[in-house]
Amino acid sequence: MSVRGRGHAPPPTANVHGCDRLYRALTDCHRRIPAGLSREAACRHLNRSLAECLVAAACPEESDAVRTLCSSGGTALKRRQCQQAQLALSACLSDHQTER
Repeated sequence: MSVRGRGHAPPPTANVHGCDRLYRALTDCHRRIPAGLSREAACRHLNRSLAECLVAAACPEESDAVRTLCSSGGTALKRRQCQQAQLALSACLSDHQTER
């Protein structure tokens, strides 16, 4: 999926907080490759990298906790901690959303 949804280019004036290189690369990928499955395949890694960068910029502590606690399997305690970290990240991202 792209930044705004499946098959759509990122918004032209996105505020990307230090992720501008990835944003420009994704925009360029969308400009060069016609819409469709080939674009999805070609731009997928940029979509994911930009999404991860934006999440880390918006919620750095929560993003790091998820990356650390959810990177591999483990004990029941680690799985609970992973779930708690995911919930905290979700709440943080919700706090950053604006109504449109």
